[in-house]
Amino acid sequence: MDDPPETFVCASAIGYYGSRGDELLDEDSAPGDGFLAVVCREWEEAASQAAHGGMRVVMLRFGTILTPAGGALAKMLFPFNLGAGGRLGSGRQQMSWVSIDDAIGAIYQALLDGRLTGPVNVVAPQASTNRAFTETLGRVLRRPTPFPLPELGARILFGEMADEMLLASARVRPRKLEESGFVFADTELEGALSRLLGKAAMP
Repeated sequence: MDDPPETFVCASAIGYYGSRGDELLDEDSAPGDGFLAVVCREWEEAASQAAHGGMRVVMLRFGTILTPAGGALAKMLFPFNLGAGGRLGSGRQQMSWVSIDDAIGAIYQALLDGRLTGPVNVVAPQASTNRAFTETLGRVLRRPTPFPLPELGARILFGEMADEMLLASARVRPRKLEESGFVFADTELEGALSRLLGKAAMP
């Protein structure tokens, strides 16, 4: 381009890190293994070429974005509202989440804060295990969560993507966002779910 924009923002994902158990990951952590990790790594490598045109390049690595309008949370609401929700696999896998409001806020931060460059994790400061997430969502909806989906069942239903998306564990920290002074609207899971779903917090 003869007159390129000053900033190029790429939408990537924490799938970059692969499944890493309870290891605490930040933007300097090495990439993981697996299909999604490879896709994210190659996606970011392609986006980074914009730096050769003089642009500031920011790769936003999004965690699970929580909104009832779509995505993972929207898919969970139907079974959970029926009282048919439950943990996935062991439930010990780490889920790095972020509210839709903070995801949008992080995009604005990337566009306007010239100090941000390279990979930036877009997740809440504290991850949640799948078991804790399940129990919290059930509590917010005032529904029981008695039906776990075993790992074998997840693989039968979803094939190889079960391991990549449902059973993978990534405990990710938003170090660069925190260092930039970004103020999160939602730092605590139960409060975030209660607000997003229009439910009063449980006493």
